[in-house]
Amino acid sequence: MRKIGLFGGTFDPPHYGHLIMAEQVYESLQLDEVWFIPTNHPPHKEDAKSNGILRKEMIEAAIQGHPAFRVNGIELNRTGKSYTIDTIRDLQREYPDTAFYFIIGGDMVEYLPKWHQIDELNEIVQFVGVNRPGHSMETAYNIEEVEMPLINISSTMIRDRVANDRSIRYLTTPEVKVIIEKSKLYQR
Repeated sequence: MRKIGLFGGTFDPPHYGHLIMAEQVYESLQLDEVWFIPTNHPPHKEDAKSNGILRKEMIEAAIQGHPAFRVNGIELNRTGKSYTIDTIRDLQREYPDTAFYFIIGGDMVEYLPKWHQIDELNEIVQFVGVNRPGHSMETAYNIEEVEMPLINISSTMIRDRVANDRSIRYLTTPEVKVIIEKSKLYQR
């Protein structure tokens, strides 16, 4: 049975924190692959600042060269809010001989009680929680914890820096930086 990590998010833009998080889970759980799943319309926050096609392109650019990282655009094809339970059900039907591990940061561990159909979701997928500064990993749900170096980078920080004409060097990959500049993303 293959072991696949699923890493959902807006990735607006993807950054080194995302990549380190995925790598830590990949190594710690000895996964076969990690699939980055950009969401179309996240239920827990405002829509992304850039469109799904560009976010998918940025993720592909960020993970190029990693033999076990992939992008799965399953949620970009949906209209309306995109719920994790629907994604998991669809992937389990399509890949029946695969064990899925849903990767979330500490901020999302705290938010789990508010997730759509969380009790059923907790029964059908293994959550993997990765520590994040300022967030607790304590929860009533079944979470496998993975430690990672504390890297305090966020997509919001990157968008704010671009909007204020500040450098994002060393916060995201050079390839993502080129896409942001070329597409004039996040500028005021």
